[in-house]
Amino acid sequence: MTRTRRYLLFLVLLSCCACSTLKQPEQKIDYYTLEYEPPQVQGITTLPFVLRIERFSVSPLYNTHQIIYRDRSFRRDAYPYEKWRAAPGDLVTYYLSRDFKHVGLFKAVAPYESRVEPSVILEGSVDEFYEWDSEDGWKAVLTVSTVLLFYPEPDLSKRVVFQKTFRAVKPCKKKNLTSLSEAMSEAMAEVSAQVIRATCQHLVK
Repeated sequence: MTRTRRYLLFLVLLSCCACSTLKQPEQKIDYYTLEYEPPQVQGITTLPFVLRIERFSVSPLYNTHQIIYRDRSFRRDAYPYEKWRAAPGDLVTYYLSRDFKHVGLFKAVAPYESRVEPSVILEGSVDEFYEWDSEDGWKAVLTVSTVLLFYPEPDLSKRVVFQKTFRAVKPCKKKNLTSLSEAMSEAMAEVSAQVIRATCQHLVK
């Protein structure tokens, strides 16, 4: 066999291998999200404020659609084929806005992209959003830091209403990602209720 024929045969085999690889199906990615009923907040007077909820920032460790888990100290890993449908910052921002609207204690609740002029602004960050694989089972960990501001308020000493951090840790019923989503939903529901209650109580004063 001449060198030219060998070279042509090599190219044919390489092309067949490439086609075979391209035809292999990609690994399916499963997406997860939060699901819970809006919290009920009672015993608080309706407030004459327009609240705008800014888009929450996220800690660099969790600013991803990947589902992050911790199985030992100083280590964070991610599942390769399972992801959150939206990033943690967007999930927390959306559900807080939805829950504030549901309780109906404000004159209006505007999303961060709204052009409605607010009288108070809630902004913050998602500090923790992960699965904790501890010795006594899996847990969902959610920590949210918030700042409530009067707007517009030229006096800096009067602008900040409060600055608080809220944290919830909820056990997973089973060691799978459906149970993690359920537990994270419970954590979000608890944090959301705490944020709403704190916001209203500080504005009533």
